[in-house]
Amino acid sequence: MRSPLLDLPGAVAADGPDADVAGHYGDLFAEQRALLKDEAVVDRSNREIIRVTGADRLKWLNDLTSQKLDDLAPGVWTQTLVLDLQGRVEHHLTLVDDGSAVLAHVDPGTSAALIDYLDRMRFMLRVEVSAADDLALLSTATEDLFVPRAELAEHLGRPLAGLWAYEALRIEGHRPRLGFETDHKTIPHEVGWIGVAVHLTKGCYRGQETVARVHNLGHPPRRLVFLHLDGSVDTLPPHGAPVTYDGVQVGTVGSAARHHEFGPIALAVVKRTVPVDAPLLAGGVAAAQEVIVPPDAGRNVSIDPALRRRIK
Repeated sequence: MRSPLLDLPGAVAADGPDADVAGHYGDLFAEQRALLKDEAVVDRSNREIIRVTGADRLKWLNDLTSQKLDDLAPGVWTQTLVLDLQGRVEHHLTLVDDGSAVLAHVDPGTSAALIDYLDRMRFMLRVEVSAADDLALLSTATEDLFVPRAELAEHLGRPLAGLWAYEALRIEGHRPRLGFETDHKTIPHEVGWIGVAVHLTKGCYRGQETVARVHNLGHPPRRLVFLHLDGSVDTLPPHGAPVTYDGVQVGTVGSAARHHEFGPIALAVVKRTVPVDAPLLAGGVAAAQEVIVPPDAGRNVSIDPALRRRIK
């Protein structure tokens, strides 16, 4: 659904699945700095929102997804995953309970499949699942806000920053995004969603066996890395570009952006066995690694919280 804020002076549409909102409003780096200072708000109204109501909603979602939700307090934001039987990520939800309903936002184009799955899992429980098309998402550096879609422009309250500013800070913050740093084979350990979106001791849910097995006995085959890209190159490597080491492909680029402080940066997923100090090429661009998920992740080795920046 195209955002009305794209009609504002200076608005330039983002690309790919984000084309319905503005990538920037004329000054990418100033927008990043304003967002960091919590002086700007980002139009993320292309995100799809689902609503779950009914007395059993929290226990039901707790049983179906990876996060502990049965005792989630009203107003507390969290993240959770829907996994398949093999423990691979199908959906990533960022959600809050307002005391009467759970509201969750998901990536563009994913809500229909999610609603279909959840609806088939209702059985005789007191829950209802629907698309919340009446709501839109705004984000600041520290919080997400659901506002009536028809009144989107009236709820800004501060200057706008484009989605490219938000994405640059997401990449710098080591935060993976579904469909960018994930594919049909991704398991939670590979991208650092353990702890953030996966509770390790809450009990059974679909895919939990794989999570437990990797955490207690093995290592994930791939790992998320942060890349400092060669700033002398004019172009950013596109999503899906090969990451190579000594001429051999060892991974793919997820997201790339220009950061106001670090210059060109990216997130990529590479084979676990790639040395952490190995010089890489990302889409042909020289890149230095920064560890997010360590090679020994799993076997009760957790990600150092210091490696996560500004994760909400």
